[in-house]
Amino acid sequence: MELLRKLSDAAGIPGFEHEIRAICLDAVRPHADDVVVDRLGNVIARRRGSGPKVVVAAHMDEIGFMVSHVDPKTGFIRIEPLGGFDPRTLLASRVTVHTRGGPMPGLVGSKPIHVLRDEEKKQPPKIHELFVDLGLPGDEVVERVKKGDPITLSQKFSEVGKLVSGKALDDRVGMYVGIEALGRMKGQVADVYFVGTVQEEVGLRGARTSAFSIAPDIAVALDVTIACDVPGAQPHEQVTSLGEGVAIKVMDSASISHPGLVRFLVDLAEARGVPYQIEILPRGGTDAGAMQMARDGVAVVTLSVPTRYVHSVVEAAHVDDIEAAITLLTAFLETCHEADLQL
Repeated sequence: MELLRKLSDAAGIPGFEHEIRAICLDAVRPHADDVVVDRLGNVIARRRGSGPKVVVAAHMDEIGFMVSHVDPKTGFIRIEPLGGFDPRTLLASRVTVHTRGGPMPGLVGSKPIHVLRDEEKKQPPKIHELFVDLGLPGDEVVERVKKGDPITLSQKFSEVGKLVSGKALDDRVGMYVGIEALGRMKGQVADVYFVGTVQEEVGLRGARTSAFSIAPDIAVALDVTIACDVPGAQPHEQVTSLGEGVAIKVMDSASISHPGLVRFLVDLAEARGVPYQIEILPRGGTDAGAMQMARDGVAVVTLSVPTRYVHSVVEAAHVDDIEAAITLLTAFLETCHEADLQL
């Protein structure tokens, strides 16, 4: 799990994936015949084969913020979100502001509850009402922090019982699954590309350009999905449950998985004894949505790691589900040349 720890702790909001990209490059090079970084910043690692062209994509970016304004008198920083947030999870959080001079620790602040009006107490906080406090005088903050500097949430990876938790399991756990499978697969026929994509959280941008360039026959997105298996949730709302296996996605709001690939993965999981669950996600999407529409169309599917508390600093996934995802993806890459893609 040390690689997953490094991936989760690393910083990389959309458009600023350089730190996580360096870790990805070091991790994939021993398992690839060719590795390149394209103009947008995607990492593309290839294991050459004679069969169909297959892309496995996991996004490198995490949700975060940009500095939008620094108050010269107080030093308080206003923020612009990159990716979707539940503002309730941000109150009293710690963040890191990544400046040209180096990282600076900060606190997410808001108006104290003691001075809120009754009607304000009934409303959830809004992101534009929040600010970052560096604990420094305004003139010093203005000198060191510039508009457009990236901000990431601050939380260290940890193990909690049978779960792993961190600020960016979405989608560093997908990266981990893909890199591990790339290293484990043996004797594959397919021409396999692992792509660490950029800017997924703001519109699947890296997946779109890399899939157009590679022109795959098959594409597999690796991502997290909702595990709403918590108190207060009804059974039909759960989507997936932790500890029940890798999720094979049928559909989400961005893509419908190729039926032949879903059948192939289900049959493969049952034949290999890999625990799995079927996923239908009513809202949200993955890189599959962009890859599906590359050139004249691509057969896509998503393998998901069930995760609690998505888009928070305590995202949590079960170690057995992660291992199931690696095992199924490895088996798929070794046998996917046999998949029937007829509709």
